[in-house]
Amino acid sequence: MKKILLIATVLFALNFADAQTLTTPQPSPTQTIKQNFGVGAIELNYSRPSVKGRKVMGDLVPFGKVWRTGANSATTLTFSEDVTIGGKAIKAGKYGLLTIPGEKTWTIIISKDVNVNQPSLYKVENDVVRVEADVVTMPYTIENFTINFANITGNSCNVELMWEHTYLQFPITTGTDANVMAQIDNAMNKDNKPYFNAASYYYDNGKDLNQALSWVNKALETNKDAFWMYLLKARIHKKLGDKTAAKAAALLCKDYATKAQNDDYVKMATELIAGL
Repeated sequence: MKKILLIATVLFALNFADAQTLTTPQPSPTQTIKQNFGVGAIELNYSRPSVKGRKVMGDLVPFGKVWRTGANSATTLTFSEDVTIGGKAIKAGKYGLLTIPGEKTWTIIISKDVNVNQPSLYKVENDVVRVEADVVTMPYTIENFTINFANITGNSCNVELMWEHTYLQFPITTGTDANVMAQIDNAMNKDNKPYFNAASYYYDNGKDLNQALSWVNKALETNKDAFWMYLLKARIHKKLGDKTAAKAAALLCKDYATKAQNDDYVKMATELIAGL
């Protein structure tokens, strides 16, 4: 009898241990996205429930009630630098992303509370900002709830929310320009000056092109075969209206890029010359 009990105990322990190590797929998989933005980054963490043949908007996700904007744990956004949402300046840090869905408009809530995973935990006094976002009805179905970053520039991006037939977005902006300009001013007072990067920023952001040209020429003084710098120089000359100088710089880019076996820059230089 004791032997039978011992065997039964061992089998039970083995079955229990096996059950403890069983790993199954998440019904609403967690996703973490880190998006470089401005001179920093935004990190998004949320869970992605599925439609699974159900009616979602107005049913599974009720209208007019606070939603954790996902499943399982609270949805969060972490900003590595200060941003602006809905005209409100928001300090770098971690925040909760909540919503109040509606048939035609959603309220987006950025909250100081990063643990709201059910409506009863929500407290309006923790709101940092609220913005309204219009609903666009899509002709196709998005099976998994999706949050995405789109239309990313140096100063702004859109956060997109999609599920079932619903699509909406809200913008985030950042003071990248002021930050970069301050860095450039500071760097130009030091020995190792970032001439090329500064010239690129000025060209890309519509600033003083003559200053950008001066900087790229300075960069080329110590980088005679830098084909990528000649391409920037050609582009600056073209924008300034000097086609002759633009062609000369583009030809140098093409020559040095050919020697470096960089077909991409050969192609870009060729296309620039053709467009003069």
